[in-house]
Amino acid sequence: MLTPKLAPDQASSGSSRSAPLPPHSQVASVFIVLVVSVIILGTVVGNVLVVVAVFTSRALRAPQNLFLVSLASADILVATLVIPFSLANEVMGYWYFGSTWCSFYLALDVLFCTSSIVHLCAISLDRYWSVTKAVSYNRKRTPRRIKTMISIVWLISIVISSPPLLMENDTLTQECLLNNQTWYILSSCLVSFFAPGVIMILVYCKIYRVAKQRASTVFVAKNVMERQPSQSETCFVGTSRISNSLKPPPSLPPPSCASISWTSSDHCSNHFLLPSPVPLRSRHMSLSKNKVAQMREKRFTFVLAVVMGVFVLCWFPFFFTYSLHAVCRENCIIPDTLFNLFFWIGYCNSCLNPIIYTIFNRDFRRAFKKILFQTHKQT
Repeated sequence: MLTPKLAPDQASSGSSRSAPLPPHSQVASVFIVLVVSVIILGTVVGNVLVVVAVFTSRALRAPQNLFLVSLASADILVATLVIPFSLANEVMGYWYFGSTWCSFYLALDVLFCTSSIVHLCAISLDRYWSVTKAVSYNRKRTPRRIKTMISIVWLISIVISSPPLLMENDTLTQECLLNNQTWYILSSCLVSFFAPGVIMILVYCKIYRVAKQRASTVFVAKNVMERQPSQSETCFVGTSRISNSLKPPPSLPPPSCASISWTSSDHCSNHFLLPSPVPLRSRHMSLSKNKVAQMREKRFTFVLAVVMGVFVLCWFPFFFTYSLHAVCRENCIIPDTLFNLFFWIGYCNSCLNPIIYTIFNRDFRRAFKKILFQTHKQT
């Protein structure tokens, strides 16, 4: 995505021109280095915590959280393999590292950005299937299946990011261009950002609709249950009425709420069935476990919606201006300062996901505290 310039003395073997002057003052350069260093450090530390938390916390050990491990790994690679070279290019004003590494650098830049949004797209589909096909899909939601989906995500990202490695850079122009042709810019923006982004947004809109419908259904059912007497109350009345008229045989156990059926004549029937084999306590425990799991799934769906929204907000300005430049060319004047600002805002997204997890998810907060506290205690 970036089009860094090659150092003049590297553009051709016979050139002896000196490097251009730095684009920023010394104070501004120091400030940029400090800010970007904080971003790099925060990205690496935060995403390493995410990876460790998923593998060590029992509450986060669900198979679908492997998506977050892979997403965090992509952000770590951005911070270590891409951002440092972008920083050097920004401060020096030209590309110092040669045309060969420039091709790899651009390919890695496209790869990690594309993999991030394709990861989020896969996560949204996973959430949608877990909501609409809860029973059948959750049975298939094994670590092996999730790892297969992650492999497909990386394969798609590699295919999309491969053109910079296949295209030759024109070193005579003293620039390392990704590809400045309109068709490539528009197609790369469409495949790398806009198409997955639209899919992601549409899927989450469907998730919201399904959740809203289920919430209204539960609300209606709850009101109906509150208006009708409960089974235990009905059985209590029935047993009190039947106790004076009908006596069960002494060989049979006394009737319970689970063994008496209620009739329309407000009397318990005289069919004494065996007690339910499942104890009420175990039923309540299983229901409470399911309720906790559903609440955790609901909270995490909201957290991932925030992650996706922040990702779109961070990268949309860059991709929009990049596409606008391809369409308008000279007719649309985009200041370099504004374009670079949008570019660096996109990089900032790599360090935001751990912050979002910490703010909005209690399980991640507990896991982070446990990791940091144990590490501090051991030191």
